[in-house]
Amino acid sequence: MLAPTERFSSRVENYVRYRPGYPAQILELLRNACNLSADSVVADIGSGTGKLTEVLLGSGCRVFGVEPNREMREAGERLLKDPRFTSVAASAETTTLQTNSVDLIVAGQAFHWFDREKSRAEFLRILKPDGQVVLIWNDRRTDATPFLAAYEGLLREFATDYEQVNHRNLDSVMLSKFFRTEPRFKKFCYAQHFDFEGLKGRLLSSSYAPEAGQPGHDAMLGGLREVFDTHQKQGQVAFEYDTLVYYGSLA
Repeated sequence: MLAPTERFSSRVENYVRYRPGYPAQILELLRNACNLSADSVVADIGSGTGKLTEVLLGSGCRVFGVEPNREMREAGERLLKDPRFTSVAASAETTTLQTNSVDLIVAGQAFHWFDREKSRAEFLRILKPDGQVVLIWNDRRTDATPFLAAYEGLLREFATDYEQVNHRNLDSVMLSKFFRTEPRFKKFCYAQHFDFEGLKGRLLSSSYAPEAGQPGHDAMLGGLREVFDTHQKQGQVAFEYDTLVYYGSLA
């Protein structure tokens, strides 16, 4: 199994083009519940290609995008042309940021890759005394529609280590242990719409999908074509998500 910091190196372009962004309501939540403002200093940990960073920059704040994967990080640097954005080649466990320098820590679609205890200690080090942590996932609905159920079945048949790396392995007990209390929670609806090429790109952006030349790749794409043809409406299928936001202090 590839190390978490290496898993997306060959998938960057599909990740940029086909992975979901985040609903605009997140910014409002962070302003109201986490005191996000133009004066805030934010650390986006596991910032990847900058999808969440881009949303945060909309508040006018300064954002440090901490990303250990070179290819993902360079994509973010290429796409985010904003003087308030600083790219940092580092990990969640060793961010290299200054002690007590950050008002808010966010992690979008990334926390399940972290060493929880080491990253917690690092977060406590870099946060200001009243700082907060926000963990966000776009949680794909697996059975809300016949298409989504069929897509989930395809993953379970062909994805190499889908169960092992699934963020759903994190439960409320684990999150409460990380925060040392039950975190606050908010959920938003989000969706993407794809033609077949977009759907294929979305699938191949996932770290567990076999790539070209790997066992199961061709059969997986054949199955994807069948799923799309069966469930498409006017040449499109809908990826539906629940965007899950857990937030609070680490005290």
